[in-house]
Amino acid sequence: MEDRFNITYITIDGYVEMHRYRYLYFVIMFTAYILIICCNSTIVCLIVIHKNLHEPMYIFIAALLLNSVLYSTNIYPKILFDVLSEQQIISYSACLFQWFINYCLLGSEFFLLAAMSYDRYVSICKPLQYPTIMRKTTVNVFLLLAWLVPACEIAVSLALYTNIKLCSFRLKGVFCNSSIYSLQCGRSVALTVYGVFMLVNIALLPLLFILFTYTRILLISYRSCKTVRNKAAQTCLPHLLVLINFSCFVTYDVVVVRLESDFPNIVRLIMALQVILYHPLFNPVIYGLKMKEISKHLKKLLFQVKSH
Repeated sequence: MEDRFNITYITIDGYVEMHRYRYLYFVIMFTAYILIICCNSTIVCLIVIHKNLHEPMYIFIAALLLNSVLYSTNIYPKILFDVLSEQQIISYSACLFQWFINYCLLGSEFFLLAAMSYDRYVSICKPLQYPTIMRKTTVNVFLLLAWLVPACEIAVSLALYTNIKLCSFRLKGVFCNSSIYSLQCGRSVALTVYGVFMLVNIALLPLLFILFTYTRILLISYRSCKTVRNKAAQTCLPHLLVLINFSCFVTYDVVVVRLESDFPNIVRLIMALQVILYHPLFNPVIYGLKMKEISKHLKKLLFQVKSH
């Protein structure tokens, strides 16, 4: 800990042999960050530009990809700065802010995936009522709730964290996630109880809702004609792949990290890199390749770039 002007500093202790691999870390992280920004932004721009993509399903996809850009921007610049610095430190207040943004975006992703599953449910199971149910106002309300509800709930947890006394000033990771829980002197009952409440409210309930809607879609499409089954497969499979990938990532982040398992630093680093590299790149690849309309516009764009 360094105590200047009453600022508490945390040492980030998740890197392996920083002195030897400093520039390798930088090249990998910088390349990944540029790829994440370019891939996600390209599809978001395609959705904004083309009017035939101004449908609820594509608007939710754009919001999901925008989340990936914001999530990466919350993490990567600090990592790039750290790997070129002699000391990997962060003030406790800045660490809490990074933690807050991190989990706001993770929570909103569950809500966005839930909104997407509801959109698919109405489209496939109630096609005649779709225009009246999924109006522009409904989509805007879903988007607002997806970002506002997690932010409000996590803000309460943030207020509890600011008053916690710290006994450890070494963070086992490369960015501020739920591992900051291990820095406190003792277990806060209030934080533990509220953490469970948030996990249920922000992750478990949306997940159960998603599973319910996709079960209903599966049952109805199974009883319907081949056209309905194909439509369900084309539009629901990418969402399910993203959901499975995202759920695995959150399970590791919340459960494994918070259990404070005594993993070697190299294992922790590899898992952390999986989290920040794999998921933000997975979404644009899945939606770019699997969503027929997006894929069509993407191929046109690539053809135009090649022709020039």
